Amino acid sequence: MTKKILTLSCAALLLGAACSNKDKMKDNPFLTEWNTPYQVPPFDKIKTDHYIPAFEEGMKQQMAEIDAIVNNTEAPTFANTIEALEYSGALLDKVSAVFFNLSECENNDEMEKIATEITPKLSKHGDDISLNAKLFERIKTVYDQKDSLGLNGEQMRLLEETYKGFVRGGANVPTELQTRFREINEQLSLLSLRFGNNVLKATNEYQLVVDDKAKLAGLSDDQMAAALEAGAASPETKGKYVFTLHNPSLLPFLTNCENRELRKDIWYAYANRCTKGETDNTAIIDSIVNLRLERASILGFESHAAYVLDDCMAKTPEAVNELLMNVWKPAIAKAQKEADEYKKMIVAEGETFALEPWDWRYYSEKLRKEKYNLNEDETRPYFSLANVVEGVFNVSNKLYGLSFKENKEIPTYNKEAVVYEVSREGEVIAILYMDFHPRASKRSGAWMTEFRGQHETQDGQNVIPVISLVCNFTNPTADKPSLLSFDEAETLFHEFGHGLHGMLSKCHYKSLAGTSVSRDFVELPSQIMENWCRHPEVMKTYAKHYETGEVIPDELIAKIENAGTYGQGFVNAELIAASLLDFQYHIIKTPTAIKLPDFEDQAMNGIGLIPEIISRYKSTYFQHIFSGGYSCGYYSYTWAAVLDNDAFEAFKENGLFDQATADAFRTNVLERGNTEDPMVLYKRFRGQDPSITPLLKNRGLL
Repeated sequence: MTKKILTLSCAALLLGAACSNKDKMKDNPFLTEWNTPYQVPPFDKIKTDHYIPAFEEGMKQQMAEIDAIVNNTEAPTFANTIEALEYSGALLDKVSAVFFNLSECENNDEMEKIATEITPKLSKHGDDISLNAKLFERIKTVYDQKDSLGLNGEQMRLLEETYKGFVRGGANVPTELQTRFREINEQLSLLSLRFGNNVLKATNEYQLVVDDKAKLAGLSDDQMAAALEAGAASPETKGKYVFTLHNPSLLPFLTNCENRELRKDIWYAYANRCTKGETDNTAIIDSIVNLRLERASILGFESHAAYVLDDCMAKTPEAVNELLMNVWKPAIAKAQKEADEYKKMIVAEGETFALEPWDWRYYSEKLRKEKYNLNEDETRPYFSLANVVEGVFNVSNKLYGLSFKENKEIPTYNKEAVVYEVSREGEVIAILYMDFHPRASKRSGAWMTEFRGQHETQDGQNVIPVISLVCNFTNPTADKPSLLSFDEAETLFHEFGHGLHGMLSKCHYKSLAGTSVSRDFVELPSQIMENWCRHPEVMKTYAKHYETGEVIPDELIAKIENAGTYGQGFVNAELIAASLLDFQYHIIKTPTAIKLPDFEDQAMNGIGLIPEIISRYKSTYFQHIFSGGYSCGYYSYTWAAVLDNDAFEAFKENGLFDQATADAFRTNVLERGNTEDPMVLYKRFRGQDPSITPLLKNRGLL
C-alpha cells in the first residue's frame, strides 16, 4: 500500500513537472510567432531561462528535418536535399542569433553559464549533421550531377558551397577518427568561449584611480569630466578620476597625460591582460593552436593556415605572406623614422629616458601638434556622434538611395540602442539597431552583426534583414554630447559599410546572403566607406560644431588632410605585426608547446618589430583569432584594403557620388553576397585586377 501511494505521488509529481515544462514551453517567446514590428525579436519578453529550452527544441526540430531528408525514398535532387537542408534549422537560427549577439553586448554571469552549457551541445549538433554519412551521400550525388541539372548561378553556388562545407566540416573524415574530430570541435568551442570571457573580465576589472587632479596635467576638460563621471559610478571612487582599459578612456589618456608613470601603469595593465590569475589565457592559446593543427591534419591540410585560406580569396599562405611583407617593409622603415623623431624630442626636452611603448602616442601627438598644428580637442567638437550618424546616413542616401527613420515602437535589448527603419524607393528593406557606448556587459571594439539575415522564403517572399552595429564610442558627459575623435568617426563609417552589405543584400538563400562571404572580402564594403568619411566634400556636410552649428573650417580640414599619412608607420606596423603574429600561430605544421611570452617575442623579433611598438593585439587578448572567427584571417583587413583603395579610385575617376559607379558597386558587391566568386564580382565592378599601388600611396608608404 505504501509503495502504491509513493508510486502515485511520483506520478503526480512527474505529471506536474510535465505540465510545468509544457507551460514554460508555451510561454517561451522563441516558440511562438513574433508579433512585433517587422518580426524583430521581442527583447522585452525574452528571459534567460527561455534560451536552453529554445536551443534544445531548435536542435530537435532541425534533426527531425535532417532525418526527413536522409530517409526520403525519392532520388536525391537539388530541391529535396540541398534546398531542404538550406531551409532547415529556422528555430535554431532564431535563438542562436539573439543569444550569441546579446552575449557580446549584454553579458552577465547567467549568460556565461548558459553559453558554457549550450556550446558543447551545439558543437555536437553541428557535427551530427556534418558527419552524417547518409546525408553527405545524398549531397554528393546531387553535386556529381551538377552540370546536368540546369541550375541558375545562385543555385549552383549553393550546391558547391554546401558540398565544400561538408567536406571541410569532416564528411570525408575516416570513421575511426570521427570521435576525435568531434572532441576537437567541442573543446575548441569551449576554449574560445573561455578566452573571450577572460578578456572581458580582465578588461572590466582594471581601473586606474587618481584622486590628485595635478597628476592629470595634459588631459582636456572633457576627458577629466568623463573620468569623474566614471568615478561617480561607485561609492568607493566617487569624487575621484577613473580611467579604464576601454579605448575611449585608454587612448586619450596615453595620448595626452603628461604623467609618464601613470601612462606606464595603464599601458602595462592593457598590454598584460590575461597573462596571470583567473583570467590567464596562456594555456588556452596553447590548446587552441594545437587542436586547430590536429583538426587541419585530420582534414588533410598541413596547417590550420592552409585549411583556412583554401576557402578564401588568398588561397595560400604564400600569397598572404607576400602581401603582408610588401606592406611591412615600408611600414617598419617609416615607423623607425617616427621613433627617431620622438627620441629627438625627448632629448630636446632635457630628458634621459628611452622611448617606450607607453610614450609613443604621447610624443606622436606632441609632434603632430607641432608639425600640423592639429589638436584632437580642436576637432572633436565638430564630430558629435549625432552629426557623424547624420553624415553616414546622407552618404548612404546619395550613393544608394537609402533613408533612415527612427522607430521607438520597435523593441530593443538595451535603452541605449536606437532602432531605424531603412527604406529604399519607398519600401522598408531593413531594420537597423545602433548601440554606441561602452558598458561593463559589452565586449570592447566595434562590430556589425545581424539578428536576422536577408533571404527569401521557400515560396519566394523576401525577408528583410535585422542588422545591428555595436560600438564603444566616447560617452556623453553631463553638459556635452558624445564627441568623437576622427578615428572614431571613421570607425562608425567602417561598421556602417558592413551594415550596408547586410541591408542591401538581394539574395535568395540565407547562407549566401549579405556578409556571408570570405574573410578577406568581407572588409571591402566596410573599409571603402572610410574614404567618404575623410573626404573634404563630405566632411563639410556633417562635421559641424555641436554648439554653434558652424561647418568645420577649411583650415581644419586641411590640417586633417595634411596629417593624413602622419603616424602611418606606427599604424601599419602594429596592424601588420598582429597579422603576422596570427600567421605564425597557424602556419605551424607539427605539434608545438606554445610558451608565452617566448613564442610571441620570437615571432615579433623575427620580423624586426622595434621594441617601442607592440602588436596591435598581444596574444592573450587577441580575440579576433582566438574567440572571434578570424584565425589566420587578421590579414584580411590588409587584403581588403588593397581592394577598397583600388575600388575607391573608380569613384575618384568618375565622381564621388557618380550614380553609375555607385550602382555598379551596389549590384556587383553589396547585393550579391557569396552568390559568385568574390574576385569575379570585384572585377565585374572594377573592370580590372586590383592594384596594391593606391594602398601604399594613400598610406604614405611608397
